[in-house]
Amino acid sequence: MKQCWRWFGPADQIPLDDLHQVGVEGIVTALHELPPGTAWSLAQISERQAVLQAAGYEWDVVESLPVSEAIKTQGAEMRAHITAYKDSLEALAAANIKTICYNFMPILDWTRTNLRAVQPHGGAAMRFDLIDFAVFDLHILRRADAAESYSAAQRAAAAERFHALSDDGKKQLRHNIIAGLPGAN
Repeated sequence: MKQCWRWFGPADQIPLDDLHQVGVEGIVTALHELPPGTAWSLAQISERQAVLQAAGYEWDVVESLPVSEAIKTQGAEMRAHITAYKDSLEALAAANIKTICYNFMPILDWTRTNLRAVQPHGGAAMRFDLIDFAVFDLHILRRADAAESYSAAQRAAAAERFHALSDDGKKQLRHNIIAGLPGAN
């Protein structure tokens, strides 16, 4: 077991040198400055490794190699983004980084519509439901041009679900969706 720390790159408010004080043994990071869908080059990865090594660390875990919205939604740039993703994986392997986290979470990476969805075994898990998100987007947030993001069937299902929700249900949905956003409580 190795005690690792999530470091958000050179822009992180906590300098790498300070991490030794709390017993950090390894670093979990990513090339946060690159937008999803961009290939990570071996040179960029090696540069980040050099920064970490100069501070006495190894880059132990990539968290995360982002899966772009174009991939998740099969958007127009999906093929190019898949190629960039594969190229990034190859570059990380060439740099001998073996642990790579990823996620296929929609919207803002962490967004969930239900924070305590009861499972068949009786436990609870977080869940994302596109129609619930459409309820939020179309009827609670009322984002401009939101309708263009959904099919006619999705818009109709969202309207029906919105009208069936109680005021408390609407408040809970709003709370669930913004819970993962920075600064949300």
